[in-house]
Amino acid sequence: MRLLANPRYILQSEIESMQLAHVKGTVVSTIKNSTLTARKLLVIQPLDGNLKASGKPMVAVDSVGAGAGELVFWCRGKEASFPFEGSEVPTDCTIVGIVDSEAHVKAIGGKA
Repeated sequence: MRLLANPRYILQSEIESMQLAHVKGTVVSTIKNSTLTARKLLVIQPLDGNLKASGKPMVAVDSVGAGAGELVFWCRGKEASFPFEGSEVPTDCTIVGIVDSEAHVKAIGGKA
């Protein structure tokens, strides 16, 4: 599993707040906050511990270069802005990592 994140120290609280989702596709916005210019917006489907859809799809700012069909880590709240340190990106939902294989997630969850 690779965790693509800002190469700064990652706090334990940030790891605990990350959740899994599948990327469903992209969002096109003709008008948006200037700090979101050149940032990719993606539709994600949150997943439960069994990798089943849980809740409604959401729009997330991509901080790692994820694409449709990938399994990703995402976070909400104040932690969602941490990957954009130094700029004030108005986000409450950010993709912070890409999971290489679902097998890694199942192994961590004790299902392998």
